[in-house]
This record gives sequence, structure tokens and C-alpha cells, in this order.
Amino acid sequence: MDFVTPINSAARRVPIWPLYILCALPPFWFLYQGLTGGLGVEPIKALEHRLGELALQFLVAGLAITPLRRHLGVNLIRFRRMVGLAAFYYVALHLLVWLVLDVQILGQIWADILKRPYITVGMAGFVLLLPLAVTSNAWSIRKLGPKWRQLHKLVYPAVLLGALHFVMLVKGFQIEPLLYMGAILMLLALRFKPARRRQFV
Repeated sequence: MDFVTPINSAARRVPIWPLYILCALPPFWFLYQGLTGGLGVEPIKALEHRLGELALQFLVAGLAITPLRRHLGVNLIRFRRMVGLAAFYYVALHLLVWLVLDVQILGQIWADILKRPYITVGMAGFVLLLPLAVTSNAWSIRKLGPKWRQLHKLVYPAVLLGALHFVMLVKGFQIEPLLYMGAILMLLALRFKPARRRQFV
């Protein structure tokens, strides 16, 4: 049974710009929860975690788009820029909450980046994502030409660093960050694995 055609047909009818708005809304709900006691006894830490996890989820979703098309024929390419920018939005908010609400002291921020490996790794991932966010527009694609694709391969180490940041951040053995790392490694492997011909019964 061909389940791909209706999915692709439905995806072509979905407008993109409303999705940008929907993706931007959750942090405002989290902020409201934090102000009203809905994020527990450590609202800043909870806010950091939720924003960081959403960033990782969008990064994983972005990595999944090419393997879905290559191996299953599900074409969601038109959503890739939106997913990538949403991922950067949440990474930036995650960092902003840490800078402004958590650490607050400028000297302490730099000391933490240098002395705490999980923060060093997270900042490295953020730095790799910066040029990708800046060049995620039609003008940059035209201006850079083939170099644009090469530049945007930085997303691979950036996502790996994001997952490693999560693994290093948690205390003790926790399965959740390992599941993210496993999913990312699997998706990266699928990107470089030749596609098989699809057969539908």
C-alpha cells in the first residue's frame, strides 16, 4: 500500500508561515508557567531544560528530513528551513536563559565556559549553528552557490555537540540523553547510506 503519496500531498498543502508562529509560541507558555509556579521549585533550571530539549528535538527533526525522503520517499524538504530556524531559536533562548537568568555575572559566564566541559561543548555547538542561521535565506543560497551546501554540513557536528552537551549535563546514568544521541547517530548513518529502492505492496 502506498502511504507516501497522501503524506506528500498533504505536506504540499500546509502553509509554512503559520508554522513559524506556532514554533515561536511555547517559550511564552513556559515563561507563564515559571511565573505562576508551574515549573517547580527551580523554575530557571526547568526553563533551561525545556528550551534545550526542544532545540535538540528540532535538530533531530531536521536531520530526519533527508533520510525520510531518500529511504521512504516522504518529501518534507520544504519544511527544512523552518525546522532549522526553529532549532536555532530554541538554542538561542536556552543560552539566553542561562546567561541572563541563571549566571547573570559576566565574569562567571566566561569562567563557566572555560572550566565546565559540558558548557564548553554546548557553546561550541551554538557557534557552529550561528553561520547556518545567518545564511538560511534565499539571498545567501544564491550568493554562496555550491559553498552553501558545504557550509550547512556544519549542522552535523553541531547536533552531535548538542547531544553530547545533554549527555554530559545530566548527573548519573539517565537513558533520555543516550536515546537522543542514539537517534542522532542513526540519522547521520542513514544520510550516508545509499537508498534502497522502495517497494510497496
